[in-house]
Amino acid sequence: MQTVTRIQTLQRRLQNARDQDRRIGLVPTMGFLHEGHLSLVRLARRHSDCVVVSIFVNPAQFGHNEDLTRYPRDLKRDCSLLRKEHVDLIFSPGVQEIYPDGLRTFVEVAGLSKLLCGVSRPDHFRGVATIVLKLFNIVEPDIAVFGQKDYQQLLIIRRMVRDLNLKLRIIAGKTVREPDGLAMSSRNMYLNARQRKQAAVIYRSLKWIKKNHRDFRTAARALAPARNMIIRAGGRVDYLEAVNPDTLMPARKIKRRTCVLAAVYFGKTRLIDNITI
Repeated sequence: MQTVTRIQTLQRRLQNARDQDRRIGLVPTMGFLHEGHLSLVRLARRHSDCVVVSIFVNPAQFGHNEDLTRYPRDLKRDCSLLRKEHVDLIFSPGVQEIYPDGLRTFVEVAGLSKLLCGVSRPDHFRGVATIVLKLFNIVEPDIAVFGQKDYQQLLIIRRMVRDLNLKLRIIAGKTVREPDGLAMSSRNMYLNARQRKQAAVIYRSLKWIKKNHRDFRTAARALAPARNMIIRAGGRVDYLEAVNPDTLMPARKIKRRTCVLAAVYFGKTRLIDNITI
């Protein structure tokens, strides 16, 4: 396993892999890895011969009042975990390497980026799409793997790939959960013991919707009891929405393939999750 910080060095290493007809897989991350990330690495390994994991906390996807400066970082620990997964290359550039002259060119997927998380984080997905496209151009992977926990992000990246005729395949990895159902996230470390216990209600409420939605004529009525479950447990609901899985537009009634997405605050920590009916 090699860790590189320079784009040119990475590209030289990858050219050697291509010369050997090895398929390249990319797993973009912001580091502070957990089992959810590692499951994506294993998925990339099954679909490629040379696995690249990028570790880059991307300032372009953080708002002014968000947690960029305190976002957890531990590169030494991350490298140790990835070594055990037999990753071929870790790409861990500095901000200056990625944005040497600042950033004046952005990528935005219209419509999808302004819904759900895009309401409370208006520039977030513009920053995500921009860095992901830069990584695709730098690495030129055959496949790239993203987690289903970030469902809106996954949909946006797939649309960007299709719209821009990018020659790679996007593979989705299943959400990995703690024993009580909480989706694994680097931000879970922000939770204190009480909040951590409360946060399990997110997935509990989503499962309740999946089990009981047939008892309600409309999506709004099915969502209301679940929203109350979250509030009673101590969460502050940013959104809890049933949407079309392809367009993210609100669903009038919950039915097969409807996606229910949630964003909930516990204290200052915002957590997301989703379930597909």
